[in-house]
Formats: sequence, structure tokens, C-alpha cells
Amino acid sequence: MTYHPKSDFMRVMMERGFLADCTDYQNLDEALIKGVVPGYIGFDATAKSLHVGSLIQIMMLRWLQKTGHQPITLMGGGTTKVGDPSFRADERPLLTPDQIDDNIAGIKKVFAKYLDYDRADTPALMLNNAEWLDGLNYLEFLRDIGRHFSVNRMLSFESVKSRLDREQSLSFLEFNYMILQAYDFLELNRRYGCLVQFGGSDQWGNIVNGIDLTRRVIDKQIYGLTSPLLTTSDGKKMGKSADGAVWLNADMRSPYEFWQFWRNTTDADVGRFLKLYTEMPVDECERLGALAGSEINDAKIVLANAVTSLCHGAEAAAAAEQTAREVFEKGGVGDDLPTLELTAEEIGDGISIVQLIVRSGLAKSGKEAKRLISENGAKLDDAALSEAGLVLDAQALSSPIKLSAGKKRHALVKLAD
Repeated sequence: MTYHPKSDFMRVMMERGFLADCTDYQNLDEALIKGVVPGYIGFDATAKSLHVGSLIQIMMLRWLQKTGHQPITLMGGGTTKVGDPSFRADERPLLTPDQIDDNIAGIKKVFAKYLDYDRADTPALMLNNAEWLDGLNYLEFLRDIGRHFSVNRMLSFESVKSRLDREQSLSFLEFNYMILQAYDFLELNRRYGCLVQFGGSDQWGNIVNGIDLTRRVIDKQIYGLTSPLLTTSDGKKMGKSADGAVWLNADMRSPYEFWQFWRNTTDADVGRFLKLYTEMPVDECERLGALAGSEINDAKIVLANAVTSLCHGAEAAAAAEQTAREVFEKGGVGDDLPTLELTAEEIGDGISIVQLIVRSGLAKSGKEAKRLISENGAKLDDAALSEAGLVLDAQALSSPIKLSAGKKRHALVKLAD
């Protein structure tokens, strides 16, 4: 469908590639022109940080606020107790209330970098659905809300259907998740006038449920807008790298490693990622994305700096770029590399190179570290490591050493002061 938006927000969504689908383009666009539109995204607290896979949604909320509207970050303090079954092969492990609270505290740190919760006009809101879900009366909820849901229709949603088609168990607990998410949208509209829910395209069914429920219960029109589920041009799921999830919190993924993830973007993805994950003008994103040869590497540095500046600050981005130049161009040791500090007591009579590779995060196990060495993929101070039995004592670590796994992953090991 070709739709020419009138509102700044909808224009940004379409021009920059955020938009997969919308329940009603025209009426949402009109609402965005008439006044301030509150919009939300729900985030379940299943870990202490969100990862890069959630960044497209966070940027949508950032653009909502930048174009004069009100973003709502809804923490799933209630729904995390159930677990979203969408497109999963098995049930999520259940977390305790204390674990959920700890995770919410970690996730809040991410949002503060992208959204302004203190501005006088259209401040972002941080809410928790435990506020209305924890106190629900089960029988009243079934009578007032449950009666509006058709089990036949719920079974037809792709997220549920794919699980059942594979004959994988779907618990009654998980089946309730989509009802609770729909109820969130109803409550947000009642309490805060929320008009639109954003999410990945895998959330389409859940979003539509909330729109239908709100229409049935309080006769209000609200909207849904989804973003594409991003994969890199080589088919990998966005947010993952060779050594695990790319977390947005600095204590779970160092700013240097975060910067390096974006610097390693595939050539074909540079222009698209600049549009989605930075605020650079669209024509400049397209110009940089169209570069070829060695020039595309300069565009990747622009991308890495811009995304890292938003997430970790301009200083962290500059330090990461400087470290990368020292490590890659000059063969030196960059100060900003992930660092493993060891005490003399930990080293004792000596510590094996295999242990150091594992403890510095360059391999997940001793077996993987040994394979890395045997395949000539490991380096010590830029020299190939060939001996898996190598043991280093405190004297050998009196000045920092650099360990490398392949060409792009590095860590420092040094004695603690």
C-alpha cells in the first residue's frame, strides 16, 4: 500500500524503514496531527538488560518523543511472571519477584539514555503492569475480560499455531499471556489516554487483541504499528554476535565490544542500519550506505560512533574508535579493550593460557579455547599461539598482555593494582 503521511512521526517511520504494518494508517496519522499521542511498548523483564534486538523499538519511542508525542515504557512486572510464548519452542523459566525487580532496575538504565523522563512537555513515562495485574480478582477478570476472547481465534494466531503444529506443549499459563497483554493496552488507554502500541511484527496478533478488547469494553479506537523483525543481510538474527547477545548495558557488554559489533556490520546493511539506529539525515544515510571498497569501512565507523554515542555517550564512542585504531592499524594495545584483572593469589604458581582465554570472554569453554589454539585462531600479543599447555606466571603478567580470538576480538589481561 502507498500512503503519504502528513504527520512528522509517520513520515519518519516510513522514510527510515521502521514500518512493517499499521492497523489504520490514515486515522493514526490524523490523530498525530491533532495533538499529543501517547504510545507504548511493553518490555518483559527476563534479563538485567535489553539487547540490540530491542533497539529498533527503543528508537521508535525516541522518534515519537522527538516529534512531539509521549512515549511510555511499560515494564512487564506482571506479565514476566507468565512469560510470552510467541514463537518459542518451550516455556520460559519462571523468575522470582526479586529477580524481576532486579531486571527492571537494569533495564531502566537503558531507557534513560534514549528518552527524556523529566522534560516539561511530553515527558516519557516509566510504568509497570504489576500496578494493575498483581491485584486482579480472577473470577471478575474472567467475567469482565475473558468473555471477549474467542479461543478459536486465539488458536489461529501464528505464534500459537506454529507451536501447536510442531506438537510442542503450550501451557494454560502461557495461553493467558495474550489476554494479559491485551488488558495492558486497555488499562493504558483508560489511565493514560494511550492511543498506540508499537512492537515487532511477531506481536501483531497480541496488539490486535488489545485494540479489539478496548473497543468492546470502553468503545475507544486505538491503534497498532509494527516494525519489521530484523535480520542481517546474511540471515542472522539481529542482536546476536559470535560470542552471544549484544547487550545495551555497559556492565554486560563493554562500550568497546558494542562499538566493534557495529563496526563489523556487513557492507549491505550499513545504509539500512544508519537509518534505523542513528538520527543522521536519510539522504546522508543512503550516501554512506552506497559507498564501495575501502570507503564503506569509513561509513561503518560513522555508524559505530553514532550508535555507541546514543547508547554509551560520545566519549565512550571516541575511546572505542581510538582503541580500534591502536589495535588494528598500529598493532598496539588499546586502553579501552575488555580487561581481565588477576591478583597474584589467583595466578599462584601459574595460570594456563586456556584459562585466560576463557576467563577473558574470548571462548566459552576450555574445549573451545583449545580448538581456537589448534586452528591458529588465538594470538598472544599479536603472535600466533600454538601451545595449549602454555602457563604464565605473575612475572609474565607484570605488564598487560593482549589476547586475540580471530582478527576482531581482543582482550587485555593484567595484574590487579
